[in-house]
Amino acid sequence: MSYDRAITVFSADGHLFQVEYAQEAVKKGCTVVGVRGRDIVVLGVEKKSVAKVQDERTVCKICALDDNICMAFAGLTADARIVINRAWVECQSHLLTVEDLVTVEYITRYIANLKQRYTQSNGRRPFGISALIVGFDFDGTPGPYKTDPSGTYHAWKANAIGRGAKSVHEFLQKNYTEEAIETDELTIKLVIKALLEVVQSCGKSIELAVMR
Repeated sequence: MSYDRAITVFSADGHLFQVEYAQEAVKKGCTVVGVRGRDIVVLGVEKKSVAKVQDERTVCKICALDDNICMAFAGLTADARIVINRAWVECQSHLLTVEDLVTVEYITRYIANLKQRYTQSNGRRPFGISALIVGFDFDGTPGPYKTDPSGTYHAWKANAIGRGAKSVHEFLQKNYTEEAIETDELTIKLVIKALLEVVQSCGKSIELAVMR
Protein backbone atom coordinates (compact mmCIF):
# COMPACT_ATOMS: atom_id res chain seq x y z
CA MET A 1 0.00 0.00 0.00
CA SER A 2 1.26 3.51 -0.82
CA TYR A 3 1.22 5.18 2.59
CA ASP A 4 2.38 8.53 1.26
CA ARG A 5 -0.81 8.83 -0.80
CA ALA A 6 -3.23 7.72 1.92
CA ILE A 7 -3.87 10.78 4.10
CA THR A 8 -5.61 8.96 6.95
CA VAL A 9 -3.58 5.73 7.06
CA PHE A 10 -0.53 5.20 9.25
CA SER A 11 2.55 3.64 7.72
CA ALA A 12 3.92 0.45 9.25
CA ASP A 13 6.39 2.45 11.37
CA GLY A 14 3.77 4.90 12.66
CA HIS A 15 4.06 7.85 10.28
CA LEU A 16 1.38 9.96 8.61
CA PHE A 17 3.37 10.95 5.57
CA GLN A 18 1.00 13.63 4.28
CA VAL A 19 1.24 15.44 7.61
CA GLU A 20 5.02 15.23 7.45
CA TYR A 21 4.97 16.56 3.88
CA ALA A 22 2.83 19.48 5.10
CA GLN A 23 5.46 20.19 7.76
CA GLU A 24 8.09 20.25 5.01
CA ALA A 25 6.01 22.88 3.20
CA VAL A 26 6.15 24.99 6.37
CA LYS A 27 9.95 24.73 6.40
CA LYS A 28 10.03 26.37 2.97
CA GLY A 29 8.03 29.36 4.19
CA CYS A 30 9.19 32.73 5.52
CA THR A 31 10.70 32.79 8.99
CA VAL A 32 8.34 34.02 11.72
CA VAL A 33 9.35 34.87 15.30
CA GLY A 34 7.12 35.52 18.30
CA VAL A 35 8.34 36.75 21.69
CA ARG A 36 6.39 37.53 24.85
CA GLY A 37 7.62 40.43 26.95
CA ARG A 38 6.39 41.69 30.30
CA ASP A 39 3.58 43.86 28.96
CA ILE A 40 4.05 43.34 25.25
CA VAL A 41 4.05 40.65 22.60
CA VAL A 42 5.98 41.00 19.35
CA LEU A 43 5.75 39.17 16.02
CA GLY A 44 8.54 39.44 13.48
CA VAL A 45 8.32 38.15 9.92
CA GLU A 46 10.90 37.75 7.19
CA LYS A 47 9.79 39.63 4.08
CA LYS A 48 10.75 38.06 0.78
CA SER A 49 11.38 40.29 -2.21
CA VAL A 50 8.44 40.86 -4.54
CA ALA A 51 8.31 41.79 -8.21
CA LYS A 52 8.81 45.48 -8.92
CA VAL A 53 5.37 45.73 -10.52
CA GLN A 54 3.60 43.87 -7.67
CA ASP A 55 1.81 45.76 -4.89
CA GLU A 56 3.67 44.55 -1.79
CA ARG A 57 0.71 45.49 0.42
CA THR A 58 -1.06 42.37 -0.90
CA VAL A 59 1.77 40.14 0.38
CA CYS A 60 1.25 39.89 4.12
CA LYS A 61 2.08 37.15 6.62
CA ILE A 62 0.57 38.89 9.66
CA CYS A 63 -3.15 39.47 10.17
CA ALA A 64 -5.51 40.52 12.96
CA LEU A 65 -8.05 37.86 13.95
CA ASP A 66 -9.82 40.12 16.45
CA ASP A 67 -9.22 43.33 18.38
CA ASN A 68 -7.02 41.47 20.87
CA ILE A 69 -5.39 38.77 18.72
CA CYS A 70 -2.90 38.61 15.82
CA MET A 71 -1.62 35.67 13.84
CA ALA A 72 1.47 35.16 11.67
CA PHE A 73 2.03 32.09 9.53
CA ALA A 74 4.64 30.19 7.55
CA GLY A 75 3.78 27.90 4.67
CA LEU A 76 1.20 27.98 1.89
CA THR A 77 -0.52 31.36 1.70
CA ALA A 78 -3.65 29.93 0.05
CA ASP A 79 -4.06 27.43 2.89
CA ALA A 80 -3.56 30.21 5.43
CA ARG A 81 -6.31 32.25 3.81
CA ILE A 82 -8.83 29.47 4.46
CA VAL A 83 -7.74 29.08 8.09
CA ILE A 84 -7.81 32.85 8.68
CA ASN A 85 -11.28 33.22 7.17
CA ARG A 86 -12.62 30.41 9.36
CA ALA A 87 -10.98 31.98 12.43
CA TRP A 88 -12.51 35.39 11.63
CA VAL A 89 -15.97 33.84 11.44
CA GLU A 90 -15.46 32.01 14.74
CA CYS A 91 -14.29 35.20 16.48
CA GLN A 92 -17.36 37.10 15.30
CA SER A 93 -19.70 34.21 16.11
CA HIS A 94 -18.27 34.06 19.63
CA LEU A 95 -18.73 37.81 20.05
CA LEU A 96 -22.37 37.65 18.92
CA THR A 97 -23.11 34.61 21.11
CA VAL A 98 -21.47 35.56 24.42
CA GLU A 99 -20.89 39.28 23.81
CA ASP A 100 -17.20 39.03 24.60
CA LEU A 101 -13.91 38.67 22.75
CA VAL A 102 -12.33 35.24 22.36
CA THR A 103 -9.28 34.35 24.41
CA VAL A 104 -5.99 33.57 22.71
CA GLU A 105 -6.15 29.95 23.86
CA TYR A 106 -9.74 29.58 22.62
CA ILE A 107 -9.06 30.66 19.03
CA THR A 108 -5.77 28.72 18.99
CA ARG A 109 -7.62 25.56 20.02
CA TYR A 110 -10.24 26.22 17.33
CA ILE A 111 -7.57 26.54 14.63
CA ALA A 112 -5.73 23.45 15.92
CA ASN A 113 -8.97 21.42 15.89
CA LEU A 114 -9.65 22.55 12.32
CA LYS A 115 -6.19 21.42 11.24
CA GLN A 116 -6.51 18.12 13.07
CA ARG A 117 -9.81 17.27 11.35
CA TYR A 118 -8.08 17.60 8.00
CA THR A 119 -5.62 14.85 8.99
CA GLN A 120 -8.47 12.34 9.48
CA SER A 121 -10.85 13.21 6.64
CA ASN A 122 -11.01 11.42 3.31
CA GLY A 123 -10.85 13.63 0.25
CA ARG A 124 -8.86 16.32 2.05
CA ARG A 125 -5.23 17.03 2.79
CA PRO A 126 -3.55 18.66 5.80
CA PHE A 127 -3.10 22.41 5.82
CA GLY A 128 0.46 23.31 4.84
CA ILE A 129 0.90 26.02 7.46
CA SER A 130 2.15 26.58 10.97
CA ALA A 131 1.08 29.67 12.88
CA LEU A 132 2.10 31.81 15.82
CA ILE A 133 -0.98 33.28 17.48
CA VAL A 134 -0.50 36.10 19.97
CA GLY A 135 -2.66 38.50 21.92
CA PHE A 136 -3.95 39.53 25.31
CA ASP A 137 -6.59 37.89 27.49
CA PHE A 138 -8.89 39.56 30.01
CA ASP A 139 -6.23 39.74 32.73
CA GLY A 140 -3.78 41.49 30.39
CA THR A 141 -1.40 38.55 30.12
CA PRO A 142 0.15 38.16 26.64
CA GLY A 143 -0.30 34.66 25.30
CA PRO A 144 1.75 33.40 22.34
CA TYR A 145 0.79 29.97 20.97
CA LYS A 146 2.13 27.82 18.14
CA THR A 147 0.14 25.41 15.98
CA ASP A 148 1.43 23.02 13.31
CA PRO A 149 -0.15 21.02 10.42
CA SER A 150 -0.87 18.03 12.66
CA GLY A 151 -3.23 20.07 14.84
CA THR A 152 -1.09 20.25 17.96
CA TYR A 153 -0.68 23.53 19.84
CA HIS A 154 1.39 24.76 22.77
CA ALA A 155 1.97 28.01 24.64
CA TRP A 156 5.46 29.52 24.42
CA LYS A 157 7.45 32.43 25.79
CA ALA A 158 9.31 32.65 22.47
CA ASN A 159 9.37 30.52 19.34
CA ALA A 160 9.88 30.53 15.58
CA ILE A 161 8.47 28.81 12.50
CA GLY A 162 9.45 28.68 8.85
CA ARG A 163 12.67 28.04 6.99
CA GLY A 164 14.97 29.54 9.62
CA ALA A 165 13.12 28.19 12.65
CA LYS A 166 15.92 25.93 13.86
CA SER A 167 18.59 28.66 13.89
CA VAL A 168 16.25 31.23 15.43
CA HIS A 169 15.03 28.79 18.08
CA GLU A 170 18.63 28.07 19.10
CA PHE A 171 19.27 31.83 19.30
CA LEU A 172 16.20 32.34 21.49
CA GLN A 173 17.17 29.46 23.76
CA LYS A 174 20.49 31.18 24.45
CA ASN A 175 19.33 34.79 24.59
CA TYR A 176 15.79 34.81 26.01
CA THR A 177 16.16 35.92 29.62
CA GLU A 178 14.18 38.09 32.02
CA GLU A 179 16.72 40.85 31.42
CA ALA A 180 16.27 40.59 27.64
CA ILE A 181 12.55 41.38 27.95
CA GLU A 182 12.82 43.90 30.80
CA THR A 183 11.38 46.70 28.64
CA ASP A 184 9.29 46.92 25.48
CA GLU A 185 12.28 48.21 23.51
CA LEU A 186 14.49 45.30 24.59
CA THR A 187 11.79 42.80 23.61
CA ILE A 188 11.51 44.33 20.14
CA LYS A 189 15.30 44.30 19.77
CA LEU A 190 15.38 40.62 20.72
CA VAL A 191 12.92 39.79 17.93
CA ILE A 192 14.93 41.80 15.39
CA LYS A 193 18.20 40.16 16.44
CA ALA A 194 16.58 36.73 16.19
CA LEU A 195 15.37 37.43 12.65
CA LEU A 196 18.76 38.78 11.62
CA GLU A 197 20.15 35.30 12.28
CA VAL A 198 18.51 34.17 9.04
CA VAL A 199 17.67 37.27 6.96
CA GLN A 200 19.77 39.93 5.31
CA SER A 201 20.57 42.88 7.56
CA CYS A 202 18.18 45.27 5.90
CA GLY A 203 15.16 46.98 7.43
CA LYS A 204 13.08 46.24 4.34
CA SER A 205 13.53 42.49 4.94
CA ILE A 206 11.66 42.50 8.26
CA GLU A 207 8.07 43.23 9.23
CA LEU A 208 7.02 43.66 12.86
CA ALA A 209 3.71 43.63 14.69
CA VAL A 210 3.65 44.90 18.27
CA MET A 211 0.74 44.42 20.69
CA ARG A 212 0.54 46.20 24.03
